[in-house]
Amino acid sequence: MIFWIASYPKSGNTWLRALLSSYYYSENGVFHQKLLENIGQFPEKKYFEDFSYNKEIVTSTSNFWIKAQNKINKDKKLKFFKTHNILGAINKNNFTDKNNTLGAIYIVRDPRNVITSIQNHYEIDKEEALKFMLSENKFIHDYHKKNDYSDFQFISSWEKHYKSWKNQNVFPTKIIKYEDLTKRTHEVFEELIEFIEKISDSKKSLDRKKAKKTIQSTTFKKMKNIEKKNGFLESVLSKNDPKKIPFFHLGPKNDWKNIFDQNYQKKLNLVFKKELEELNYIL
Repeated sequence: MIFWIASYPKSGNTWLRALLSSYYYSENGVFHQKLLENIGQFPEKKYFEDFSYNKEIVTSTSNFWIKAQNKINKDKKLKFFKTHNILGAINKNNFTDKNNTLGAIYIVRDPRNVITSIQNHYEIDKEEALKFMLSENKFIHDYHKKNDYSDFQFISSWEKHYKSWKNQNVFPTKIIKYEDLTKRTHEVFEELIEFIEKISDSKKSLDRKKAKKTIQSTTFKKMKNIEKKNGFLESVLSKNDPKKIPFFHLGPKNDWKNIFDQNYQKKLNLVFKKELEELNYIL
């Protein structure tokens, strides 16, 4: 059965997967990049190779979301998958169902800080980034592959994305805030492990010593140093030059209050007002 690690893009998904892959797929809890390969991405081209779809049609792979997951789940083993996909349907094709999904962790981040990360990752300005986050028809794919939408993920708007995972009762989902994971890393991470063990009917108890090593080896500073020395698997090529865009960008310095002027801050507060209040983010 699949256990989703879900989020809107640039919301902390990679850090969460680094934590989980180090805890579940290493002997000592110490992170190294290869561990991330244990938590693949879905949708992704390789999972549709046995199906007949048109790679030049944006939504074509959605016809096989469930069939691909049925195949993934044939061995009935617990598998973690990263996704940025909205939890919904396209052309009556559901993203997943209760037969394929055991549960999910959804990590949400203050949208005012997501904007700056979107800017950096997609090399766009703040207005383009805001438009990106407000578009209900937004999708992402590997834009370096011309006329090939095999890696298509439908993300919709930031608001719709968050609500789609929050307001569902098909399978157990734990919502966490990126900011809580940052401020109370040990506490929140232990809660996540206990959540996973509970819904997977595992008899294992929390290994606090291993969890501690996992957290120590996945700090922003250490991850950034890994990228500087060896590059990072999930960094992408720039659209403007042959270099890769740094994946670990601002980290703790990514603070909308220090980046945007007051007028733009007011604009963002108004745009995201309802969700900011619901999530107890300071206006």
